[in-house]
Amino acid sequence: MRRDIIIGIDAGTSVIKAIAFRSDGLQIAAFALPNIYGHIKGGGAEQDMLRTWNDTVACIRGLAELVPSLADRAAALAVTGQGDGTWLIDDDGVPTAPAMLWLDARASTIVDGLRGSEAERRVYEHTGTGLNSCLQSIQLLWLRRQRPDVLSASSTAFHCKDWLYFKLTGDRASDPSESLFTYGDVRTRLVDPEVLIALGLVDEARLIPPIVDGLRTLGRLSREAARETGLSLGLPIALGYVDIVAAALGAGIYDRDEPAGCTIMGSTGMHMRLVRTADDVRPSTDMTGYTIAFPLGASYIQLQSNMASTLNLDWIINFARGILHDQGVSVSREQFLQSVDVRVLGAEPGSLLYHPYISEAGERGPFVDSAARAQFMGLAEVHRYDDLLRAVMEGLAFAARDCYEAMGDIPREIRVTGGAARSQALKVILGAVLGADIRTSSREEAGAAGAAMTAAVALGLYSDMESCTDQWASPLLQAPTRPDSELASRYNRLFPTYVAARHSSAPVWHALKAAQATN
Repeated sequence: MRRDIIIGIDAGTSVIKAIAFRSDGLQIAAFALPNIYGHIKGGGAEQDMLRTWNDTVACIRGLAELVPSLADRAAALAVTGQGDGTWLIDDDGVPTAPAMLWLDARASTIVDGLRGSEAERRVYEHTGTGLNSCLQSIQLLWLRRQRPDVLSASSTAFHCKDWLYFKLTGDRASDPSESLFTYGDVRTRLVDPEVLIALGLVDEARLIPPIVDGLRTLGRLSREAARETGLSLGLPIALGYVDIVAAALGAGIYDRDEPAGCTIMGSTGMHMRLVRTADDVRPSTDMTGYTIAFPLGASYIQLQSNMASTLNLDWIINFARGILHDQGVSVSREQFLQSVDVRVLGAEPGSLLYHPYISEAGERGPFVDSAARAQFMGLAEVHRYDDLLRAVMEGLAFAARDCYEAMGDIPREIRVTGGAARSQALKVILGAVLGADIRTSSREEAGAAGAAMTAAVALGLYSDMESCTDQWASPLLQAPTRPDSELASRYNRLFPTYVAARHSSAPVWHALKAAQATN
């Protein structure tokens, strides 16, 4: 039987997906399960590592029920997953603690203490990435202070996808994207001891696994993993780049003619532009954002990330649903979403300001402040729920512009993916705020597709990532949504007020944080 399927695994923060793609990029089937995590007092966010693996296995087996003879047809499996965080194992491959996720804010005080220091400057100079509490390096510092027993029992520090790759192959490795923006140098593309010295992590260097580029090196499915997943022993396994990069790749960020931007409107907001070389990266004056290796030549993604994106929409939607539920009216999230675009487009543009800093971890792009919190400004008795809903969407768009402007000129075209990309209202608002054409892709599972594209190139099905993109991504781009000039003019006048308001709010955020700490 012909091996004509590549399986893409995307282990996100809240959902694990297993997707079957034909070798030409056509999606055949998909299976998904929730990826459960818990909140810990003090701002922690943890995930059971074995449960994440078992749920991944269940997704693969669920996909096999949808695709006849999947084990015989699979040519390779590629894995990507949520970025940052710390997933620790011992010499025997057993987790030594629950995984600390990127959502974990317990190390925020460490970041606050490093702001403005020589160590921060040296790390940013090498990695092109700003210090924040999501980074594995910062979480290792926290563990050394708070849980030294866990570190002493550990032999390897993974990220999510690395853990799954280990369970699939038995190989301890990480990919170029997360290795370099955490511990590396954007010029050499190697882990740099100077970064570890600057942070005081020399002893923890033993935890960092080797870099494996899935474009060039394929692992093999182990006997134990073959037994658990039902796939063939020795199946080629590709370690994909971090989910941000995989999603951007699958959504079509690469353009042969003109550099495009890409915004992922998921739980977090990822706003990025593709640069051809490290020399083209525009440093942030505030030393924030990420510089991430991209699987095409010497190129990088320069990225600024809002800690919370659609989490803000989830909050305001669930807030309304909760009130209705208390009054005996049950409305599902799906039912509510059906009316969101009509509600938003029917409300007055720019009648309120909203800062979307709703995460307990504060904000990390284009500024880092663990005390930052969401807020409405300009509320009056005339405002109704639909005005609040529109203000939240506008806040997400203003936050995106804030991020793009920190990286230089806004690209003329932005490819948008993520759950909120299906909202016409969001596309209209985002295009007007950015003054850019907005394009979405008919590719629903961009992250899994980006991982699978890595495997397709590694298998030799395509000569390089450019030719793979020509078939897997570019043909699926939809017609662009052009920015509304009148709406864009209105938002242009409002954007400086949005930025000024977030600057002036910082003392209030910190006063609130201090007051809450004494309660």
